[in-house]
Amino acid sequence: MSEALVIRSADEHDIPTIGYLAHQIWPRVYSSIITDEQIAYMLTLMYSPDVLERQMKKEGIRFIMAEIDQQEVGFASYGKQEAATWKLHKLYVLPEMHGKGIGRALLDMVEEEVRTHEGAHLVLNVNKQNNAVRFYTSMGFEIETEVKLDIGNGFVMDDYIMGKDV
Repeated sequence: MSEALVIRSADEHDIPTIGYLAHQIWPRVYSSIITDEQIAYMLTLMYSPDVLERQMKKEGIRFIMAEIDQQEVGFASYGKQEAATWKLHKLYVLPEMHGKGIGRALLDMVEEEVRTHEGAHLVLNVNKQNNAVRFYTSMGFEIETEVKLDIGNGFVMDDYIMGKDV
């Protein structure tokens, strides 16, 4: 990749950018999987500024940003779940930037952080219909189980839980 890719820690000053990126990415990635109504509901549920601030400041969830030439193009978040198990909560890259190694770089950083903090296993939820299942499989994740989560407002997340030893 000719552009300069930087993965950096994010903080509360990045909340507007994280929300902006989510609103750019989600409709393009999920419109063929879930309804526009569910997309709007989940964006509010998971990406409102107060939710992101609570995750960062009170829930111990860490966020990282991917930048190319000082322009944010993706982000990830992760946190300790139990003992040596950590969870990748979010990993999103602008669709026009897919295939450039950005998702891999974000995931590599998360895995390194998990190992640094004595974690040994990383799990994530991914919609069963999401093309990202192939990405995670290529990165060494395996489907551990399936889950249907009622997220309110009549909406359900139908996900695989995937895991990988790091």
